[in-house]
Amino acid sequence: MRRLGCFGLMLLAAAFGFLFLVAQDWGGRGPSDRPVNLAVTDGASLSTTANRLEELGAIRSARRFKLYARIFGASAPIKAGEYKLPPHLAAADILKVLQGGKTLQRFVTIPEGMPSIMVRERLQAVAELSGAVTVPPEGSVLPDSYAYDRAMTRAALLTRMQEAMDAYLAQAWENRKPDIAVKTPREALILASIVEKETGKPSERRMVAAVYANRLKRGMLLQADPTVIYPITKGKPLGRRILRSELQAHNGYNTYADTGLPAGPICNPGRASIDAVLDPASSGALYFVADGTGGHAFADTLEQHNANVQKWYALRRARGEM
Repeated sequence: MRRLGCFGLMLLAAAFGFLFLVAQDWGGRGPSDRPVNLAVTDGASLSTTANRLEELGAIRSARRFKLYARIFGASAPIKAGEYKLPPHLAAADILKVLQGGKTLQRFVTIPEGMPSIMVRERLQAVAELSGAVTVPPEGSVLPDSYAYDRAMTRAALLTRMQEAMDAYLAQAWENRKPDIAVKTPREALILASIVEKETGKPSERRMVAAVYANRLKRGMLLQADPTVIYPITKGKPLGRRILRSELQAHNGYNTYADTGLPAGPICNPGRASIDAVLDPASSGALYFVADGTGGHAFADTLEQHNANVQKWYALRRARGEM
């Protein structure tokens, strides 16, 4: 009897020891002493993912991870995406992360006024994205910061950017003020792209929009320099002065040669410029010129404008720029 009692105690101790090892292996500190980046592709199995976790040093054994996951883990599937696992994360917590889908988020930023040719270049430069994209239609992308992961394609991210523009333009158009100069959302987008390129000062957007709205209503030439540059560079910086021949060119975009709006947007305008066009300042201004502070001086009459131009020239001469 005494021998049986000792044997039973030994079995009990062994069982407790085994359970302790299992608890440590599943719920204790993981083996990796550094963060681990893990990419889980669409349709990846638990077995494939466990093998990858073992290769990366995040778990001790893929075989035991799969066994414990079936015994102790929830029944939810693991989710595709890119994950950043902290050092020494327990195997049980790794499974929770993969089932919860809390992926590592990266961002690509499209600044206000970026032309579509440069949007494509920016997407192509993101090494983590896959696939290729062509240059999207000008004005179709809403400037913003967009999250992505390694499992995403460039085409999918670009589609999200374009859907964001469609949604915002539709919402803004519904809230437009009455008696504005543009008649359609497309016209609003075109004029917003000009406003975006003409001023980098947020407080001026509605005044610049007012100037162009007043000119459109009167049938005046818009005379916006960025529209002259766009057919030459597709929105990239010109890097030199505009030539007289370029000011006289009839190409659908030159607002010095033809009245009305250009044939299409000249960049991807941001929300603020779209809003400015749909709610311009209440002003009779028809002209504006740089004032030397990063902003502009606005004028209702040509006489006032010419005086502002002379002030600008005097400032440039004082700076040695003329």
